[in-house]
Amino acid sequence: MAIPDRMLLEQNKLFRDVNLDSVEHLLSDCQTITLYKGDTLLESGQKNTLLYLVLEGELHVYLNGRNLPMHASLGMGECVGELSMIDGANTVALVVAATETRTLPLPHEVIWSMMDIATGIARNLLTILAGRIRNDILLQVATAEPSLEFEVAANIDMATGLHNKNWLDDAFGRMALRYEKNGTPLYLLVADIDRFKEYHDSHGHHAGDTVLKEVARIISKNLRPDDLLAYLGAGRFAVLLPERLPDSAQKTAERLREAVAVPASLHAHSSEHFSVSLGYSIVKPGDTLNSVLICAEEALIQEIMNSRNRLKMSMLPD
Repeated sequence: MAIPDRMLLEQNKLFRDVNLDSVEHLLSDCQTITLYKGDTLLESGQKNTLLYLVLEGELHVYLNGRNLPMHASLGMGECVGELSMIDGANTVALVVAATETRTLPLPHEVIWSMMDIATGIARNLLTILAGRIRNDILLQVATAEPSLEFEVAANIDMATGLHNKNWLDDAFGRMALRYEKNGTPLYLLVADIDRFKEYHDSHGHHAGDTVLKEVARIISKNLRPDDLLAYLGAGRFAVLLPERLPDSAQKTAERLREAVAVPASLHAHSSEHFSVSLGYSIVKPGDTLNSVLICAEEALIQEIMNSRNRLKMSMLPD
């Protein structure tokens, strides 16, 4: 396998914390395939026995056809086809190349053999599946009930493919109550793309959307299955973070900040360098989404005024 492909594979979620040397011999016969913009990788209802690793480019996933908002955007480091590959059932989604995209298809027998050698691959695949199932529940319901299609469209941001503030407002109360009962602290984090309005105004709508998609992809890639991500608009993202340790929220926020701030050459879809500033706040009993957003955004504004590409915590007064 070529050295550049190895480097890309090491960044894939399937191989997180896995020594690729232990399974590289199983990948030697696997060949990459290149899709061009508009090419179909998977059709809904087809048989599939492959797990596709995205090496470069971007795939769009649709549950109800291309005429409705896309369900997900998958970039470098992601994979697709895992459900049908594992359970043997037909695929339930349409997967299309949004740009020129290179993938590495892995047959199911290769996946099982790798799991036998490196148990971390099984753990990573379970994590990927858990995150996929969690994020798919709302749209899977819409697939079964066509009357909900307009409701689904109202809860999806077209530019990023993420859930929007309407959806987050609905999910906030349920999630806050759930973690209050569990005794697990819940935090709300707000990430703002530094100088996004200036970039959007000077480079245009299309360039702005490209940056939004890239930041959305990077943030999504660095979250866990229990974290909820939404796009608030105007270059701002919100994440609900259930945490068990006092400093976990800060570490998560710092990880996101550092992931976005890596050199532009490592980003999949943009030649521009960009960064995010972050503010976050703990959710207390009786809080509403708007009250916690105000608190987190106040912390964010302080960091923007002080110096961008930073993070700060704030708390609502008792």
